[in-house]
Amino acid sequence: MEEQKIVIRFAKEEELEQVNQIRKQIHKLHCIQRENNFKPDGWEEIRDLVKLRFESEDSNVIVACKEGRIVGTAVVQYIRRPESPFQQARNFCHIEEFGVDEEYRRQGIATLLIDFIKEDAKRRGFPKVELNMWEFNESALKCYESAGFRTYRRDLELFL
Repeated sequence: MEEQKIVIRFAKEEELEQVNQIRKQIHKLHCIQRENNFKPDGWEEIRDLVKLRFESEDSNVIVACKEGRIVGTAVVQYIRRPESPFQQARNFCHIEEFGVDEEYRRQGIATLLIDFIKEDAKRRGFPKVELNMWEFNESALKCYESAGFRTYRRDLELFL
């Protein structure tokens, strides 16, 4: 049987509910792993945020499709920060949200999404792509590192 091709492209507005199915999986994972940060009942409030990103000219929603189904998604922002008294001007593509449907993980979909994001960022004149992630997600870290991402900053916490 022939392997179905994975297509990476920009999302269409009518696909945002399918995008939200993957976003909800990721939110659930975050709620389980970081219950002190994420509200399980907060999904209703964040569900429509993807529509705002879709409608903005400074962001995009990217999808991975297999067999006519959305199996991965990324929400990216194109950020241009001016110079400040303490920092150089910075332009970068920020991956705000990223996820692959749990049924389709470890099939190379994340790598294809990241490759698409890198090429899109280059086409738009951005010199780099950034993202942040939660430390508990070791499989995501391995994926990002294999795609060439390197840690350059850490957030630390101390509970009292």
